Amino acid sequence: QVQLVESGGGLVQAGGSLRLSCAASGSIFRLNGMGWYRQVAGKQRDLVAVITSGGITNYADSVKGRFTISEDNAKNTVYLQMNSLKPEDTAVYYCNADVSSYSARRSDYWGQGTQVTVSS
Repeated sequence: QVQLVESGGGLVQAGGSLRLSCAASGSIFRLNGMGWYRQVAGKQRDLVAVITSGGITNYADSVKGRFTISEDNAKNTVYLQMNSLKPEDTAVYYCNADVSSYSARRSDYWGQGTQVTVSS
């Protein structure tokens, strides 16, 4: 099993910044990629940013130029630096990990979610 522990959410004023962290632990042979998604109540969960094990990144158009995803491979941790936050960024942010186990099984795991609220 793999556990994802998120931290860093909270309340911030528009224009402010937050940094989310997500640490993966457990039966991990290889982290193929990690990412952040967000969900507003009653709506689908949407991609925010992802990063592969090779450092290739992809962002939702709505956050390009404002958010930066990075990773610390030694710590199995992914970060999301969020700058110039807008009220429409308000959501529950979920960490995702694409993991290969020691038995060569590849699975997706999700964190518990962390609330980000941006006030206007």
